[in-house]
Amino acid sequence: MGIFTIVSILTVLSAIFAFINTRFLKLPFTIGLMIMAIALTFAVLALGAVNPVILEDSKALIQSIDFETILLDVMLSFLLFAGALHTKLDVLRSYKAPIALFSTLGVLLSTFLVGGMMYFLTNSLGHQVDFIYCLLFGALISPTDPIAVLGILKEAKAPKKLEIKIVGESLFNDGVGVVVFLVIFNMASKGIDAISFTDVVLLFAEEVGGGIVLGLILGWVGFQLMRIIDHYETEVMITLALVMGGYSLASFLHFSGPLAIVVAGLFIGNWSPQAAWSDTTQNYVDKFWELVDVFLNAILFVLIGFELLIITIDTEYILFGLLAIPVSLVARYLALAGPIAVFDKKLDFIPKTNMIMTWGGIRGGISIALALSLEPQMQRDFFLTITYTIVVFSIIGQGLTLGRLVKSVLNKNNIEV
Repeated sequence: MGIFTIVSILTVLSAIFAFINTRFLKLPFTIGLMIMAIALTFAVLALGAVNPVILEDSKALIQSIDFETILLDVMLSFLLFAGALHTKLDVLRSYKAPIALFSTLGVLLSTFLVGGMMYFLTNSLGHQVDFIYCLLFGALISPTDPIAVLGILKEAKAPKKLEIKIVGESLFNDGVGVVVFLVIFNMASKGIDAISFTDVVLLFAEEVGGGIVLGLILGWVGFQLMRIIDHYETEVMITLALVMGGYSLASFLHFSGPLAIVVAGLFIGNWSPQAAWSDTTQNYVDKFWELVDVFLNAILFVLIGFELLIITIDTEYILFGLLAIPVSLVARYLALAGPIAVFDKKLDFIPKTNMIMTWGGIRGGISIALALSLEPQMQRDFFLTITYTIVVFSIIGQGLTLGRLVKSVLNKNNIEV
């Protein structure tokens, strides 16, 4: 089946699901689409029991889609740029220190906490897994998804200072999480003895430092090009070229593409409206990236729902997935506790910030994409099933209840938005 046909099928299904959700279900956009995709998947599985050809054809369609490549090499750059473009530094600047700690130290702590607890849990219950593979799982499940949670926080009318911490952290911890995963993946592939501490530090510095510097250069170049012209069609094309060319260049230079695009998006979104764009240009750029964001999110969450077709349905794997849900939540809570304690009084965090950020740390497509990149000897099917279980619970369970949690905390503490 050709790529155009596959994209057409996904687009048509996404549009149908979006209409049903908007007209009848009225759930948060991405959550509603994913629930309907999962429901359709269960329907296909049921029909497959009657007519195996339907199930085989459906599996063949999903298996022909390289989810890892589509998300990490195509979708992620557009989604991160769209999110960063509308994030204002004047608000982010006040919380730069805790956000930096959340997205670096928090990710590292979460990786080792999840890895350690999963190693103890799996081996205690008779499923032997090497510690390095549990660390890999810890790295892939630690990044949170800024896309799903942003709309939910806005619907709940969450305080801006809470929203900016959760979304700001998510924008950066995606990039850091991928780098941590790559470092541990190299150690698992080559052997711990083959990689020195210096190699790890240099790789981390190259990926993170290089990504940030490249992002600043890309943002500055794009800003200068748009500053000397006033032609909204061309300026929209410049932002598009910036994302596609910049992400490809980062991959070629072995820098972190996600971090480069986030930094470039922040630069463009904060300096261009005042100094480079006319009102017409700003309107077109904003609307263009909003549509890109909505369209790609629709496709992404429908794909996440359909990935159920290729997940190994094993009772033992699903049981470990259910046990891993509280493990990932506890690890996130503990990883955030230190930075929150340090900045609590200084920055006047709202009550229960750690609980809300823990529940608001929704896992998404990045975790599934990284799990799909595992090699068979790393117990790929085992960790893929666990990851999918956590992601589905996170998006549906946490996503649908986060708004009520935020409202409850605000009401109990008489906090006005």
